[in-house]
Amino acid sequence: MDRVRLQVALDFIELPRALKVAADAAANGADYLEAGTPLIKAEGLDAVRKLREMFPDRAIVADMKTMDAGKIETEAAAKAGANVVTVSGTAAEATIRECVDTARQYGLEVAVDLLCVGDAAALAARCAELGVAWLDVHCPIDAQMHGADPLEELRRLRGATTLTLAVAGGLNSDSAARAAAAGADVVIVGGAITKAADPGRATAEIRQAIDARQGVAGELFRRVTAEGIREALARVRTSNLSDGAHRLPCLEGLRPLAPGQLACGPAVTVQTVPGDWAKPVEAIDLARAGDVIVIDSGGRPPAVWGELASESARNKHLAGLVVDGAVRDTADIRRLGFAVWSRQVCSHAGDANGIGAINVPVTVGGQRVCPGDWVLADDDGVMVVPKARAVELANRAADVLEAENRIRQEIRDGRTTLAKVLNLLKWEKKGIG
Repeated sequence: MDRVRLQVALDFIELPRALKVAADAAANGADYLEAGTPLIKAEGLDAVRKLREMFPDRAIVADMKTMDAGKIETEAAAKAGANVVTVSGTAAEATIRECVDTARQYGLEVAVDLLCVGDAAALAARCAELGVAWLDVHCPIDAQMHGADPLEELRRLRGATTLTLAVAGGLNSDSAARAAAAGADVVIVGGAITKAADPGRATAEIRQAIDARQGVAGELFRRVTAEGIREALARVRTSNLSDGAHRLPCLEGLRPLAPGQLACGPAVTVQTVPGDWAKPVEAIDLARAGDVIVIDSGGRPPAVWGELASESARNKHLAGLVVDGAVRDTADIRRLGFAVWSRQVCSHAGDANGIGAINVPVTVGGQRVCPGDWVLADDDGVMVVPKARAVELANRAADVLEAENRIRQEIRDGRTTLAKVLNLLKWEKKGIG
């Protein structure tokens, strides 16, 4: 190839939305338009037909990921207007061969998707013998959510094959340039274009980054590792976190002391009894800047926290407080600007008897919270993410926010409604009952 090509993965389930982004991308430097697997599953090969009709000068990729019936599926994609068709690298060799033989008849190229292939280098060598044209080096979405590097496999394969290498997996205006520098012949970009508020501008920026081999860093469309959990969670809201975690509920019954509060950080947990404020106050000394103190004090008064504790916590630069119980001195706490969520408010406190423990598992708002679990709290409530899943769920929350940003812009651009953008009537659950 004379230059690194840019392929836009149209991973929608609504064809009109895909076509709108395709038009913006084609006008701003996209070489290949891909009917993504979700789009083909939702709309069938009519998606490929429509792309071919609207964009006769662009190469169309049918991301079939064929697993069987290679001849039938490749022939169908060819007749629909595809230039490239994908087959799964985990398919039988006979299926890959059928795809290649059929593609020759129709003038297509076959790309073997290396998703979940164990020995990619060995398969690459065999694919070259079979006549495969491309290899799709594909970092799975679910692996991306755990912080996987989409370019790791590309670097290993570039020196092992002369086949066209296309790389996909959460690429953005920064990592797309690095993919080109690492030897990709085709850079496949999905969400960084399809979820952008302005897909045309996003395409142009990525095209420029690829050509210059100079990335453009941005806040969106980046997936973090453990070091970036706070950064990722601070950009989202509890509703995004809930949606990304399969509608995980917030801690039941806990409400913010003041509107507009936001807290994000690892939990320092406290177990105590109603009114005993010794352990909650002692936890301030053990907490580090950016931590959130989470207290189980039985869900009822007397208060275990007030103004002076808030002064201390603010001095330590703690991120906030969550109390399944009662707090007091609320006017002063609001004046201080310290973020607090509690079940109840009252005027009376108890005594500092020291009953309980710090940094032990507690139950707050009906959910188990362990030391080091991540807390995100805002006007809607308090969400807790187990430490072991924090990277994944922070990335999934970011993915939800990015998708919503695109939908919001479509509503504004079309002066239309959410139901129409998402074609809800088509996707309502069908069946008895």
